[in-house]
Amino acid sequence: MVTKSPLQVWPIPAFDDNYIWCIHDGVSALVVDPGDANPVLDYLESQGLTLTGILITHHHADHTGGIQNLLAYVGTDSLPVYGPASETIPGRTQALMEGDRVECVAPSIVFEVFEVPGHTLGHIAYFAPSAMPKLFCGDTLFASGCGRLFEGTPTQMSQSLAKFAALPPNTAVYCTHEYTLSNIRFALAVEPSNPDLIAWANAAQALRQSNKPTLPTSIAHELRVNPFMRSDQPEVMAAALRESGQSVLPSQAHVLAAIRAWKDRF
Repeated sequence: MVTKSPLQVWPIPAFDDNYIWCIHDGVSALVVDPGDANPVLDYLESQGLTLTGILITHHHADHTGGIQNLLAYVGTDSLPVYGPASETIPGRTQALMEGDRVECVAPSIVFEVFEVPGHTLGHIAYFAPSAMPKLFCGDTLFASGCGRLFEGTPTQMSQSLAKFAALPPNTAVYCTHEYTLSNIRFALAVEPSNPDLIAWANAAQALRQSNKPTLPTSIAHELRVNPFMRSDQPEVMAAALRESGQSVLPSQAHVLAAIRAWKDRF
């Protein structure tokens, strides 16, 4: 008899800087945003895990490209593939919207679904409430940064990040790219005197020099170091005004727009 272990979340590296998150109990596994099937299959086989579901946050190919090969590997039509209702997701069986719940039995975990447009219009995130809450946020929120606004607006991104800011401070944040060091460099340009950010820059550099992920981060941490989560802070607002050349930025969404445009050309 195979004994289940406490729930684990493991980063499977893919491409140059993606993480495909594997949520498992030592027996059954869910994978989040499998852009490439091969590293997922290697990990599942090395750990003796059975794939029981796929969670997708948005339609970009580096998050969906491995779905069909994973379905072919499992060889069943019953494997659930969860994804945003308003985007085209290959193989999707469960179309999700704001307020939906995903209740998985193996491994045992429940997710609440948030619609978080900005990076894409239909982007969703999966939040697992518990004593140790977890957020799988795709490309909306990054460690010390946020996603590019390929389809959405600054107002939408600001509202999406506000949903995350309202989560429990100890929520572990599992985003899908190792962009942390470059995000920190930009964050320091915005807030060069932020002591939490300066300390984080040193800690993150040490992690990467040891070939360790800088993730997961936490909501509490992001509220201390992430300029896109700090658009109401005086130093961030002043930097946004200075860089944008505007005389006034009337809302947090305007501040976010200014620093996102700055980041895009940084």
